[in-house]
Amino acid sequence: MPGIVPHLLVGAVAAVATGLATPVVRRFAISSDLVVAPDERNVHTAPTPSLGGTAMLVGLLAGVLAAWLIGDFAEVFSVPTEMLGVVSAAVVICAVGVIDDVRPVSAPAKVAGMVLAGSVLSLAGVALVVLRIPFLDVVLLSPDLSALLTVVWVVLLANAFNLIDGLDGLAAGIVAIAAATFFFYAIRLGDEGLLFAGNPGSLLAILVIGICLGFLPHNVYPARIFMGDGGALLLGLLMAASTVSVGGRTEAAYSGQSFFFFAPVFIPVVILGVPLFDLAFAVVRRAATPGLRVTAADKDHLHHRLLRLGHGHRRAVFILWAWSALLSGFVLWPTYSGNGDAVVPIGIGAIGLLLFTVLRPRLRPGTVSGVDEVSEAGGRAGGWM
Repeated sequence: MPGIVPHLLVGAVAAVATGLATPVVRRFAISSDLVVAPDERNVHTAPTPSLGGTAMLVGLLAGVLAAWLIGDFAEVFSVPTEMLGVVSAAVVICAVGVIDDVRPVSAPAKVAGMVLAGSVLSLAGVALVVLRIPFLDVVLLSPDLSALLTVVWVVLLANAFNLIDGLDGLAAGIVAIAAATFFFYAIRLGDEGLLFAGNPGSLLAILVIGICLGFLPHNVYPARIFMGDGGALLLGLLMAASTVSVGGRTEAAYSGQSFFFFAPVFIPVVILGVPLFDLAFAVVRRAATPGLRVTAADKDHLHHRLLRLGHGHRRAVFILWAWSALLSGFVLWPTYSGNGDAVVPIGIGAIGLLLFTVLRPRLRPGTVSGVDEVSEAGGRAGGWM
């Protein structure tokens, strides 16, 4: 597996390409009047372009080209169908999202596009192959079940990232943290000889990191451009491809600890805990509300609730970033230390962060009310699919 330096070089290329493409896309969107106007669903106050996903796609293509030109990744490209499949699926799902950003499409049509992208990924060989069930055994998946679970994972992550993209910089930051964590996890597995040399998982993770870091300066509060559905769905697909490449292709139960039953395929669930929890909470909440469709957008996501608690826009984003980092630390510490002594410090950190999340607005005199803060924020209300 290539070392850290070649990965960093590829990530830097993706970041620079994304950063340079974003202002160009922004100017095009403004000149074409392709902007998101404030309304009762959205919490930003000024018309803002939302075609950032196209700039992210440019960053991906530039990063993949750089990796192909660097000899260190020759083994990754030795099976050309895999990376070609990733790029093709990325183009498909980004196109679906961009079309929805320009002219909203129905939820079934949008899901169909995600399924198509996931199917392209699976057909290219980037798919779950094995599944380790805690306390039981390793299950070797049949081709049909492998394809089905891969498509489901793509749809879940794409929707989770789409829903969490509700405040400026929130989704890009959370995904960057998750991708960085998974990158170091994949590198560790590679160093232990548990991944074959041509596994694309770490390369895809560093590409996601670069794309997010290149886009974040343009997207932090107050955002000059939104990633839109095109960007959120693209990041979801890339993280799905990275995680199934690593977690779904090794039978090893390795995570560096003996106290827990982590299998590689379950590690992403922990790392991506914040967006996946928000997705699950949204589905349950909407299903339990009479007359509310599961696909309906609302303003009851985690970030909206933090605003109503009285947190400012930047602090709400920071809190959710911190929760993502805490969950990531829960994975990385035992992976590199080889023991489970992270439970106590991570638990103490979680209690402290929980107290800060709940009590900070109440301890600060003159805190802005949730309603006022929402009116000043620059994000969007999360919509399902």
